[in-house]
Amino acid sequence: MCLGIPGRVVAMVEGHGNQLALVDVLGAQRQINIGMLEDQELAAGDWIVIHMGFAMERIDAAGAEKALAGLEMMGRPRDDDPTVGA
Repeated sequence: MCLGIPGRVVAMVEGHGNQLALVDVLGAQRQINIGMLEDQELAAGDWIVIHMGFAMERIDAAGAEKALAGLEMMGRPRDDDPTVGA
């Protein structure tokens, strides 16, 4: 089992074989490789689960909220994010 962090797609990054997305992870933006996703058609606002810089799966806002709550239970506090669940 691996620990995945939810992130929200901000935009696709041009070039790089269309396999990079700019993703907001708890307020920080990172470039994430989406090459392992079955469906690589992502849009701004989509949620993904990230492990080691790779998108592992697409999730919905409820799944993102559940994952963030789980991280919080393990001791990772978070700010209230009005975009989760929106």
